[in-house]
Amino acid sequence: MFKKKSRNTLRKKRHLRIRKSLVGTPLKPRLNIFRSNKNISAQVIDDVNGVTLVSASSLEDYCEKNDAGNVKGAGLVGEKLAERALEKDIKRVVFDRSGYLYHGRVKALAEAARKAGLEF
Repeated sequence: MFKKKSRNTLRKKRHLRIRKSLVGTPLKPRLNIFRSNKNISAQVIDDVNGVTLVSASSLEDYCEKNDAGNVKGAGLVGEKLAERALEKDIKRVVFDRSGYLYHGRVKALAEAARKAGLEF
């Protein structure tokens, strides 16, 4: 009998396949997203030095508890991440969606970051 694989297992396989070609450098770091059912977080990572340069999450104070797991909260996280990145003179990034579909909260975070000044 055929046993269906979980969505998260398939997402992790997609993420590994994508990560073969995506590398964050000091000049153009990688913007990584993690999405759970209740929250969303994002990091700007320099893979060459193995350092997280900037991060933002819906668990922080600027995001209300009711908006943490929806599109509005993802937009707030994207704006905050872009603001913090621009403070550290990071303008260009490589977008790593971590195997998630570019839809809903992932799309909202990306568009909010673009609107706030990040280029990718």
